[in-house]
Amino acid sequence: MASQSINRKYVFLFSEYDAILAQFDQDWDAVRGLLGGKGANLLDATRLGIPVPPGFTITTDACNDYLATEQTFPDGLWEQNLEAIKMLESLTGKRFGDIENPLLLSCRSGAKFSMPGMMDTILNIGLNDNITARLAARTAMPRFAYDLYRRLVHMFGHVVMDVPEELFEAVITDQRRESGVSSDAELDATAWQAVIARFKEIISRHTGREFPGEPIEQLRLATEAVFRSWNGKRAFDYREAAGIDHRLGTAVSIQTMAFGNVGEDSATGVFMSRNATTGEPVLEGDYLINAQGEDVVAGTRATLPIAQLKTDMPEMFSQLQAIARRLEQHHRNMQDMEFTIEQGKLWLLQTRDGKRTAQAEVRIAVDMVHEELITREEAVARVQPDQVDFFLHPQLDPAALENNQAIARGLNVSPGAAVGVIAFDPDLAVRWAKEEGRDVILVRPETRPDDVHGMLAAKGVVTSKGGRTSHAALVARQFGKPAVVGVEEIEIDLDRHLMRVGPDRVIEEGDFLSIDGNHGLIYHAKLPTVVPDIRNPYLLKILSWADDIRKLGVWTNADYAEDAQRARDYGAEGIGLCRTEHMFFEEGRLQIMQGMILAGTPEEQAEAIALLMPMQRSDFEGLFRAMDGLPVIIRLLDPPLHEFLPPANDLSMEITDLKLRQQQLSSQEEAEQVLEEIEVKRKMLERVELLHEANPMLGTRGVRLGITIPGLYRMQVEAIFDAACRCAADGIDVRPEVMIPLVSHVNEFDVMVGPLRKAAEKIMTKHGMEIPHLFGTMIEIPRAALTAGEIAGSAEFFSFGTNDLTQTTYGISRDDAETGFLVHYLQTRLLQDNPFTSIDPDGVGRLMQMAINEGREARPDLEIGVCGEHGGDPKSIHLCHQLGVNYVSCSPFRVPIARLTAAHAAMKTD
Repeated sequence: MASQSINRKYVFLFSEYDAILAQFDQDWDAVRGLLGGKGANLLDATRLGIPVPPGFTITTDACNDYLATEQTFPDGLWEQNLEAIKMLESLTGKRFGDIENPLLLSCRSGAKFSMPGMMDTILNIGLNDNITARLAARTAMPRFAYDLYRRLVHMFGHVVMDVPEELFEAVITDQRRESGVSSDAELDATAWQAVIARFKEIISRHTGREFPGEPIEQLRLATEAVFRSWNGKRAFDYREAAGIDHRLGTAVSIQTMAFGNVGEDSATGVFMSRNATTGEPVLEGDYLINAQGEDVVAGTRATLPIAQLKTDMPEMFSQLQAIARRLEQHHRNMQDMEFTIEQGKLWLLQTRDGKRTAQAEVRIAVDMVHEELITREEAVARVQPDQVDFFLHPQLDPAALENNQAIARGLNVSPGAAVGVIAFDPDLAVRWAKEEGRDVILVRPETRPDDVHGMLAAKGVVTSKGGRTSHAALVARQFGKPAVVGVEEIEIDLDRHLMRVGPDRVIEEGDFLSIDGNHGLIYHAKLPTVVPDIRNPYLLKILSWADDIRKLGVWTNADYAEDAQRARDYGAEGIGLCRTEHMFFEEGRLQIMQGMILAGTPEEQAEAIALLMPMQRSDFEGLFRAMDGLPVIIRLLDPPLHEFLPPANDLSMEITDLKLRQQQLSSQEEAEQVLEEIEVKRKMLERVELLHEANPMLGTRGVRLGITIPGLYRMQVEAIFDAACRCAADGIDVRPEVMIPLVSHVNEFDVMVGPLRKAAEKIMTKHGMEIPHLFGTMIEIPRAALTAGEIAGSAEFFSFGTNDLTQTTYGISRDDAETGFLVHYLQTRLLQDNPFTSIDPDGVGRLMQMAINEGREARPDLEIGVCGEHGGDPKSIHLCHQLGVNYVSCSPFRVPIARLTAAHAAMKTD
């Protein structure tokens, strides 16, 4: 590698703008990649005539070559550094290492993408004992000189020589106590000299080496330290979280020092061109008089708001305002800037696009469109899906988190914050929430469909088991409930109504719990929350612009009229999935459903089905009225019947308990009542055992269930069309679409759809009207995707059930995988993405493309959508746009995110 680096240019002066841009054919992104964001922006600011201390940047190529060659400088790098220093000496009239007029330098990291505080900085390079003593005498400011020197020794010792920072901080604390002062600013030159001596002793004792007194050696070691910091743990973890490529490397900016600690006419600060919290177009930031840059961010002194500078130094404030405007207009983005004022002279040390909150992002984007700085398309592109997500869910108050530590972490499956008392039982959750008005967190080992009522009553959900597509996760997202699942650190004891976290912490039912669904964290405390507002006018404007751009439709998954209305308010253009099974778990219906399952004769079964008919019709009427003028896809019953019955183990234990109770009863009447109850439980257990399947998710469910119990699907279709006709009679524009689930063979669809079409026609004839409608299927089995052309000959629409299609394509159980081997796969990067979070483009995506192509070849007007939870995942939405589906369908609370992401996908393709 080193030999290949000969003749490569590794060092660029801030003044070499034209040369480097010409080298990269005016490609500014490539310049940022080579010089890092800091180096590129300082190069640019210098060209604009903004006062930037002279300097140069060592490229990211140099960093990568250094790290790739056992941490040795590539050939030519150091020689280019020395030449650049000579140029700085010429520009400043100072000399690096000179005792009379020393040039002092800073050495800062700067990657292509901003990583604030993640890598290293060293200031005041070039000082040693002799130079500092002469500087103190020559300037007649000994405190200033020794303050600079102690900062260099401190930073260098920690960053370059790996001395723990707390050792240095302890020395300063002791010196303040010895000097009888409360702040660093009150320590005089003598005190700092004592501190420096103790710093050097610590370095020598800790490392076995002396602090280097030769300025050129300081610079060399500092540069190497910044290179190494690219692979430091905090930088690596930050890149992992932010999705930054580990191969980019960091540049190093070497810059002439400007001093804000010369006296009362000097200052240093950090400020932004707009408010980073709200997005308001006012300067926001902090500064200190007579200080250096790290004082502002370190919190060692109470800073002043930037607005105060208008009073303290009005001319400097005016210059800052002008620089902020100039840089904003040039970069067309809010800027985060660092400045130093040295004896009345303003210097800009760096500028970068500022980090900001979600609220600030959307406001700034909209404001800049109105200011004609950016286009609507650029505004939409700047707002990210996770920023939209912020507006949809309560958040834990950040101020409260400073004093509270999370007790456990799980999977962050449904965003937002929830605070309430713990209920381990869903019935108790309902009672506490509805009867006592308490906020409840439902905590379960895992949830089942018959826990839904407790989930709906709760403010949030926690499970110790389950993955991102577990029942708890799906339902929580569906209803916008913050949820953390798969929290393996907690051990739940349902019998004792408590849970344990670690060896010492026991948390009882009724204790307060706060959950952070954004980050998968749990707190044993009652923490305050703050509630963002989806009606934010700036967000609504961004989403309306996104709607003008996107080509992909955005529908919703909704089972109840309330959810459908919420989704419509959020911009949904139809219902892509109504899961009818959820309706059967409501109060008064589960018993009828169980009666149908337990029926001993066809007549009893038909009677139970008939009782469900008016209930289903009422459900569908609510959906049709909420979605007036929009399509509603209703999936016929999908899950296996055993999900509507208690588990066999629970029934066996209940029967045993009842038998013991019967033996203890003295009343014949009571004993007979218990016997009747035992008989009901026994019949239910027999039916559960009869329905038992080794792998129920691949067993009697979906269309197989409809073929086995044809009256059940017929009842649902009759309810759909009866509701549709009733709504149409009231002037509602009804557009029902009936989905037959889990079809793997065209014969299954054909044998099922014929009788269902007749049932629909019968109802429409009864009402004397014709309702436009479609019959289609869910593509969730690989064979269905492979034979899509045949199925499309009968089916009028396809909807990809990507969760089950992923499960059957990979041949894995999603819940088991996400708490088992899949965790290892993701940690070791055997898989780059969780396939249950983002659609696998090479496997599942390829099956989808085959099905789309063959389906539309057979039926050109075939409507195709995606209705799994992938429909709300940004990566999956981009893939769906590329595949050419008509729409994605997601939970109501993901609809705004999907609208924005669909626009991003359209702009990326175009």
